[in-house]
Amino acid sequence: MKILKYLFIFTMIAVSTLSCKKGLDPITAISPRADEDKPEILISNPSEGKIVKSGDEVMTITFELVASDDIELKSIVMQLDGAEIGSLTSFRDYRRADVAYEYAGLADGEHVFSVTVTDLTGKTESKSVNFKKITVPPYTPLEGEVFYMAFEDEFLDYFTGSYATTVGTPGFAEGKVGQAYSGATDAYLTFPTTDMIKTSEISAAFWMKVNATPDRAGILTLSPEDTENAGYPTIQNKRTSGFRFFREGNATEQRFKLNVGLGGTNESWNDGGTTDPTTGEWVHFAFTVSGDTNIIYINGEVARESAMLNAIDWTGCDVLTIMSGVPRFTEWSHFSDLSLIDELHIFNRVLTPAEVQSFYAIE
Repeated sequence: MKILKYLFIFTMIAVSTLSCKKGLDPITAISPRADEDKPEILISNPSEGKIVKSGDEVMTITFELVASDDIELKSIVMQLDGAEIGSLTSFRDYRRADVAYEYAGLADGEHVFSVTVTDLTGKTESKSVNFKKITVPPYTPLEGEVFYMAFEDEFLDYFTGSYATTVGTPGFAEGKVGQAYSGATDAYLTFPTTDMIKTSEISAAFWMKVNATPDRAGILTLSPEDTENAGYPTIQNKRTSGFRFFREGNATEQRFKLNVGLGGTNESWNDGGTTDPTTGEWVHFAFTVSGDTNIIYINGEVARESAMLNAIDWTGCDVLTIMSGVPRFTEWSHFSDLSLIDELHIFNRVLTPAEVQSFYAIE
């Protein structure tokens, strides 16, 4: 019986094998296609025109690039200012290489980073980017300063050394000093507010080149969540604490306003002043909030002063939004600002009129 059992199993395996072979499609050999295209290169760091900053006169930089070919890569050669600094001839993926090459010894000055890629048939492609390295000493905050952004090719708060959470695709443009934040639709920055709300006073000073489209926008907003709003979380407008600095108007006149939450049902409104965005000029703005007064300055001069029943309330204020009212000041359509903003300073004290003038006097 055991022999008959094994014969039966063997017969079933043989039948199964024949069935499987019968079901296979024949394999047709395909000749490799001709290598027709040149390699491609994408350099992601540094970007063209980038300013690389460091506290050290000589620093280490990581060059980042992607090289690809339609058939197979042979070599990648990297140069800095005409001198070879590294090469690759072995690749895990023979058609694509993601390269992060660390180079120690980058000194101050103008530089050119170049990459040449060669494929197996000898076709080559080269790309270069120009960038600059500068030594920046550690930032020394001004008295009472708790936040400072220069917008020099990065969304960095120099006070804390932390980077913004970036929403959308804001960019950079020529600023009042160096580069500036350049607004985009549905774009803005956010920061936690741990160091900003330790006192009952606050001030901000900054430059703007105003774009009147859209005709209203949030600029600096620090509000609590409006969870009781029927449209929450998309629609929010709780003004019982924090502050909202924003603009409204038309193509030829924009009014800059400040709202301050005082706790309970109390709030303070300051209708500020106006500017003409058609001039295309940089305008300096500042506002201060003390225990009983808030003031808006435009180009170093008082635009409007507003009394307050009591000091600002910070309940629930944990996120600062820059260049939008989103996410917590949206009910009146104060969305992203497409303007330029530069040299943003925030203080946990009241700036004096003379100090505001000194910011405006900086060219």
